[in-house]
Amino acid sequence: LFRSSLTPNSFSLSYKVASELSKVQGVAKVLVAQHDVYKGFLAEELTPLIVETHKKFNYTHVCAGASAFGKNLIPRVAGKLDVAPVSDIIEIKSPDTFVRTIYAGNIICTVQCDEAVKVFTVRGTSFEAAPVSGGSASVEKLTPPPPVGISEWIEQKLTKSDRPELTSAKVVVSGGRGLKSGENFKLLYDLADQLHAAVGASRAAVDAGFVPNDMQVGQTGKIVAPELYIAVGISGAIQHLAGMKDSKVCEGGCTRKYF
Repeated sequence: LFRSSLTPNSFSLSYKVASELSKVQGVAKVLVAQHDVYKGFLAEELTPLIVETHKKFNYTHVCAGASAFGKNLIPRVAGKLDVAPVSDIIEIKSPDTFVRTIYAGNIICTVQCDEAVKVFTVRGTSFEAAPVSGGSASVEKLTPPPPVGISEWIEQKLTKSDRPELTSAKVVVSGGRGLKSGENFKLLYDLADQLHAAVGASRAAVDAGFVPNDMQVGQTGKIVAPELYIAVGISGAIQHLAGMKDSKVCEGGCTRKYF
């Protein structure tokens, strides 16, 4: 997997990202498509681009990260290609065999995909980032298909923070309903600043309105795998564990008998 510190949501950076990708060993070619309709990464517009590109080059595998973006895009692509997608894989055993979790992470299963085109999402925290060196792939422009025009990207509002990104942080401090209010999350913010950590939350805390949903860790939130995960006021529902069980060290503070 490749991870870039750049933000490809801006067209001015797209070729910088492509340049980094071209240096990853094993990458043969980087294709770049630019159009105003791709600004917000709308799945309705990107799906025809991917399907047409697949038809042109006859790729055997199509994948995306198991993020909100990937989970929105990949099922559409699979539907257009008339294949069954494989979601949230954590290991690749062979070109047609993958390992993924089911039942909120309680069971790990190995699946073999018999589809002509393998379409899947990848849990990025389960793989090491590929070094940006050793490769010399070409970067080529793609001609985008006509816009679909059934949806429109309006704007994006970003929350600025000096803390690390939640999904890539080495230390994560998360709070739950046990904190009782959004004001009490300030205690976690202060702790996180001392530890250079990111701040997360359980779904219960998000549903209670303590914090915004972009902080949610769990089965329906973000997947994290830090070196240290600190949970405060979180009882440990299986849906939350599914989002942080790959953490190297976990510390919990809760009045309940289990974390």
